[in-house]
Amino acid sequence: MRNWYKSGEPWIWTTAGAIALSLVAVYTVVWLTAARGLTHFWPKPVTEVTFQERDGSSSRLIGEIREKQEVSLVRLREQGYEVDTQDLFAERYLFKVGNKDLTGVDFKWYPAPFLGEFTYPKDLLAIERREWGNFYGHLKAVKEAGVVVAEGPAAWEEAQKRLERSNALFREALRIEKSDIGKINYALEKVRLRERGLEIDDKLTEAAKAEFAREREAREADYLVLQQKMDQLRVDIERDSVTVETNDGQLVDIPLAKVADMYMPNAMSVWQKIGFYVHKFTEFVSDDPREANTEGGIFPAIFGTVMMVLLMSVMVTPLGIMAAIYMREYAKPGPVIRAIRISVNNLAGVPSIVYGVFGLGFFVYVLGGSIDELFFAAALPAPTFGSPGILWASLTLAILTLPVVIVATEEGLSRVPRTIREGSLALGATKAETLWRTVLPIASPAMMTGLILAIARAAGEVAPLMLVGVVKLAPSLPLDGNFPFLHLERKFMHLGFHIYDVGFQSPNVEAARALVYATSLLLVIIIVVLNLFAIRLRNRLRERMRGLEGV
Repeated sequence: MRNWYKSGEPWIWTTAGAIALSLVAVYTVVWLTAARGLTHFWPKPVTEVTFQERDGSSSRLIGEIREKQEVSLVRLREQGYEVDTQDLFAERYLFKVGNKDLTGVDFKWYPAPFLGEFTYPKDLLAIERREWGNFYGHLKAVKEAGVVVAEGPAAWEEAQKRLERSNALFREALRIEKSDIGKINYALEKVRLRERGLEIDDKLTEAAKAEFAREREAREADYLVLQQKMDQLRVDIERDSVTVETNDGQLVDIPLAKVADMYMPNAMSVWQKIGFYVHKFTEFVSDDPREANTEGGIFPAIFGTVMMVLLMSVMVTPLGIMAAIYMREYAKPGPVIRAIRISVNNLAGVPSIVYGVFGLGFFVYVLGGSIDELFFAAALPAPTFGSPGILWASLTLAILTLPVVIVATEEGLSRVPRTIREGSLALGATKAETLWRTVLPIASPAMMTGLILAIARAAGEVAPLMLVGVVKLAPSLPLDGNFPFLHLERKFMHLGFHIYDVGFQSPNVEAARALVYATSLLLVIIIVVLNLFAIRLRNRLRERMRGLEGV
């Protein structure tokens, strides 16, 4: 036994066990997130059941069963339910009853002993609205301008056709509002800033005023044309409606202008459910959020996360590489370099929120405020770069991840054999040429390793971003069709902050729970994809440099 311990095999097995345990923990978390998140898009069956109230009366429930758990009968009796049984526990169901504008609640628990038999009528309709969440009931009729055009079995087919038309008109109206009208507002603001700039410089002449007035009139004329088109679209969108019978027999008219989607999950085949699943997942990754971010898609958050990581990578890579080259290749060993290395290592352990405070104080208030005074005086007192934005968020995360890139690059430079440097110098190359053409290509895989670690760290950070640019809902993307196309001063959405906001700040926690898992899984996938791209590039560089490393 003593020889076995001395051989080191126990420590090998312990290390292997620790690695296996870590992998199991990681895969368990990913599996749990995927299982909870990916099932969010599958159409849930809608059930209809009778419920016995506390006063003995009966009512009808329509909704989706989301959860089931055991509850103490003592708790039920305290709530006023009379349960005649000797059991200690009973089941209760969490129903998504929808119809929030009528009932005031979206989710509600019901004890199983007071529920009747669950039925799943095929004509039960689930309506996904743009506001107030889902609506459940039986489709009774389709109306056009208040006049019934279809009812009974023919109502469903007619409702689908009219919903497709309504959604196409809604998308057209949204495009006009965000793109065409957005361009006009952007141009009008540019005219105002140009006029204000000439006024500040005391160069605003009467001829210039007349020119600005003509530009405004032209833009306002274009706006009036678009506004008339928008008014007509609103009339066309609000033309159709559906009449739905609720669980209590009430008939409710729902305008299709407020409907994002509607379907009969109980009547769907497996292939129809798969098609619905693909449609909802595509909508999730390509559409804008709605209902306080608990419904719709998360495309702005995906775009903001990827764009911020790319900007951060462009900023941190040259800074980290240049710092590492100076310390390893040019600086003389001594107390100053040792102090710098100690500082770099210590900066890697500083809490990220501290970097956020630094970014807010230096980048936003000092640097951004100075830029506004020098180049955007016409816009003051409204700040341009003197407020949080994606540029300052990227710079803050670049400073946060800088120690990682420096350390990884230094390690790569230190592994380049000295004989390669001496051989290059002996052949007549200068030190700069040796560094640029020989040393850096060989050390490039290590540089890519630093970048990979920086991407993994930055993509998941949330705390500093809350101070330097991220918001709950961004009105426009940092990249659009308006010159200069890339607007680094704009605020942006981020997947990490979106998870925090939906999971902890949402007014409807039950509705947001599945969305939190789905967004978390998507963030993990994006980080993995970015890392795989960087790893692929690193491996290609390593293969190209393998011959030089053996010289």
